[in-house]
Amino acid sequence: MTAAAAQTVNKREIVVTQSAADEIQRQREKRGTPEARIRVGVRGGGCTGFTYVFEWADQVKPTDIVFDGIVVDPKSLVYLGGMTLDFVRGMMGHGFKFNNPNAKGSCGCGESVQF
Repeated sequence: MTAAAAQTVNKREIVVTQSAADEIQRQREKRGTPEARIRVGVRGGGCTGFTYVFEWADQVKPTDIVFDGIVVDPKSLVYLGGMTLDFVRGMMGHGFKFNNPNAKGSCGCGESVQF
């Protein structure tokens, strides 16, 4: 866990680390959509009840909450508030990591989360 992920995060916000913000910006430039943001959320489904949503949002909805290059709908913020979104590189590859203190468990498949 990075130092940013270890900080205390308000339950009504999501922290995006510099590494994650840089990668979102790189991908946005690669896509050629400078106004797009990443939509982060949760949906019902998966092995343990919920799956994370991580997709491009070319438009921000009036009810969306915006945090450093990402948007979240108010219902998802109930489950994601206090989370840190990080981008990690390692021996096994690279990718975005949800450091979510609200998660009570996850499935071995890595696609599902329990709250």
